[in-house]
Amino acid sequence: MQRRRTGTVAVVSALSMTAVLGGCGITGGSDEVTLELVAADYGDTKANSSQNYWNELAEAYEADHPDVHIDVTVYSWNDVDRKVREMVEAGEAPDMAQIGAYSDYAAKDLLYRADDVLSIPVQADFVSQLAAAGQVNGVQYGMPFAASTRVLFYNKTLFAEAGLTPPKSWDDLAEAAEALKAEGVKYPYALPLGPEEAPAETMQWMLSGGGGYTDTVGTYAIDSPQNVGTFTWLKDELVGKDLTGPVAPGKLNRADAFAAFANGDVGMLNGHPSLMKIASKKGVKYGMVPTPGIDGESQNTLGVTDWMTAFRKNGHQEQIGDFLDFVYSDENVLDFSREYDLLPVTSSASEVMSTAPEDKDLGPFLDELLSSELYPVGKSTWASVSAEVKKRIGQAVAPGGSPSGLLGELQATAVRAESGE
Repeated sequence: MQRRRTGTVAVVSALSMTAVLGGCGITGGSDEVTLELVAADYGDTKANSSQNYWNELAEAYEADHPDVHIDVTVYSWNDVDRKVREMVEAGEAPDMAQIGAYSDYAAKDLLYRADDVLSIPVQADFVSQLAAAGQVNGVQYGMPFAASTRVLFYNKTLFAEAGLTPPKSWDDLAEAAEALKAEGVKYPYALPLGPEEAPAETMQWMLSGGGGYTDTVGTYAIDSPQNVGTFTWLKDELVGKDLTGPVAPGKLNRADAFAAFANGDVGMLNGHPSLMKIASKKGVKYGMVPTPGIDGESQNTLGVTDWMTAFRKNGHQEQIGDFLDFVYSDENVLDFSREYDLLPVTSSASEVMSTAPEDKDLGPFLDELLSSELYPVGKSTWASVSAEVKKRIGQAVAPGGSPSGLLGELQATAVRAESGE
């Protein structure tokens, strides 16, 4: 990965000069500063851990900024949000955190605004839909970092052996799962409702059933009739008929579901772009189609954006801004997106990807991003509601579970959080 280090140092120099001229860079003083960044791990092995990416990026930045040290700690998605929350509660907030939610910290006035730290060209380059999702009361605090959408992946070999065509509706999906089971496929459908993927898998299914976490005016509607119907269908038609695996949905994490698909043991699952590389490495021939919906192809798909946040506690506003301008340079956004098969969050990088031959496989995901629906991340309660979904949603489809009862309990939790109880 030497190419990135060599190229980015030149970018740093240009960005630094621009930032200084614009008043956003490190403009004076010789005191050394250490910026602490906590980030999530997008890798699936130690070899491609995000720690390696950030270490190299920090080294490239420090080469041109000898008075600034970037100290990066990477945690798995199972732990990173909790780790940052614990640090903040202990009065030890990092300078920056790349995590799954931001609005609860913004509501407590703990974050810099995006325009406090980013140069105008960098902030203006965010994909507009993602930038808007980073706003609370019209002010942007969350800086989108990586994005993805979802499609249904299916194993072409298993489908051919069972004489199947890709499903377009829930009924098609259930029939395909039954046929795969009859052919001896271990796990016709993988339903990862474990902690790692629960909020995303939950919302994808809610959307395909005509529901969502909120209603059309943004009020929580977790126990809406549409959502109850969706999870009742999942419980009765997939889980209850032993068509899911490799473990119970509430215990299945995304990484394990993807690994099982790559091993050829899973017939279908909702997946994001990184599954393409994982499956290809194992020689699995896969196809991708829009997510099936209750009456045909789903009218809505899930868009997920992770967030970069800048905490005010330690100061370092100018240094944070200069480093983040570097992080969001085209070369670095493209390097990260290509390393982990994710969608870029800037318009300029998206334009490059949309025409680059090496990125053609991401086309279906890029096409869906602008029309996708995101989590209700602008709600300061979303982090706590999402945490409860991670813990409990699997119970809705478990044997003896009650979809309406569990969704009702999650709705009550959300309403209490909204009221400040």
